[in-house]
Amino acid sequence: MNKRLNVLFALFSSFVLAQSKDGYWDNVRTTNETITLGAGKKKMIKTADFPLGTTEVVYRISILDDNQKISSSLVSVLKAIPDPTGISQGSAGAVFLASTISGDDKCKYAVFSNEKDALEYEKSTVLKNACVIQNEPINKEAKLLSEKSKCLNGNQNLWFVFESDNWIMKQKIVFEVVPWVDYKFKNGWTNAAKKELLLEIENNDFFKSINQKDILLGYFIETFTSKYNFNDFKEIIPAERAKAFNDVMDESLKKSGLMNGYLDGIRAEAKRFLSAKEYEKGMSLIENDIIQKGRATDLDYGLQGDFYLMTKQYIKAEVAIKKAISMNATNIEHQLRLAHVYLFSNRISDAKDIHKKYRSNNVSSSKSWTQATKEDFENFKKNGLPTDDFKKIFRILE
Repeated sequence: MNKRLNVLFALFSSFVLAQSKDGYWDNVRTTNETITLGAGKKKMIKTADFPLGTTEVVYRISILDDNQKISSSLVSVLKAIPDPTGISQGSAGAVFLASTISGDDKCKYAVFSNEKDALEYEKSTVLKNACVIQNEPINKEAKLLSEKSKCLNGNQNLWFVFESDNWIMKQKIVFEVVPWVDYKFKNGWTNAAKKELLLEIENNDFFKSINQKDILLGYFIETFTSKYNFNDFKEIIPAERAKAFNDVMDESLKKSGLMNGYLDGIRAEAKRFLSAKEYEKGMSLIENDIIQKGRATDLDYGLQGDFYLMTKQYIKAEVAIKKAISMNATNIEHQLRLAHVYLFSNRISDAKDIHKKYRSNNVSSSKSWTQATKEDFENFKKNGLPTDDFKKIFRILE
């Protein structure tokens, strides 16, 4: 006998711990209604709003005769059963609830995740998109709906439509719904809510350009859900949401170590625009996605200078290139760019001085200063920049 009591005590203790550790039955935002249903009629009932973090709900339906009463509420019974996230424990508890008192009358019912379909069924015989259908008349019912069901998909409410199976007398239905709140999802970020966030991010042009998407997504979800609850996400206006996405994506790129790869991708895309003479697109990409966000290196200012050169904005080109030189004086490609600016803005003497200084150097491990100059001049010629003074530079290089 003592051994049996010890086992029962251990089970009860584990149930209490499971509830306090993982979540709780919300006894405030419950639905508890007694419905009088006319003979052969239907009636829709909307549940109370589910709290953020609802991952399970238990509902109980009891059809009563006028002189019958339920001995205890659903909430009080649920206090004595374990966490529904345990191995079938919640479902077993919910089945147990069905043994409570009920009358002889019966009803059918259907459950909907949106009001439109519920109203249509209430007013007609059209039954569509129901997540639970009970066509066999019952006089008592108790079920647990988990987040995996079609009903709980991030919805704040459910709609129940009851149909009387008594075509002569009215009947009384006691209807109760109690939500289970998981502590991990109390900020509203259930699995369904996270999927909604992911869908929006994956359709974002910013995200489409990212390599190693799965790694970045993990960091993004972790960061975003720690900064905003699900209600914030749903309510912020598009402009605020765009800023929030950009800020969190920036933080996620840094945390994941993918920032450099992302920036290299932008630079490569900008260079493709430069080669295709789509100057406005390339300039916008460098300025908006790198420079204005404080991510620029000397390479970015050098590339910006290239765009200004090709569009004959020589003053802006000089500012950008000198910024690149100030950040990395050892990259003499920037000096070559500056010599080009001087050449096109009629400062030939300054251009010659730079060529004289660096003509014996390589701009990279495989390309000489002279070779790079000739390639640039050929490109300028193809793009309609003035070529009259090129020969003056060639004399120095020869």
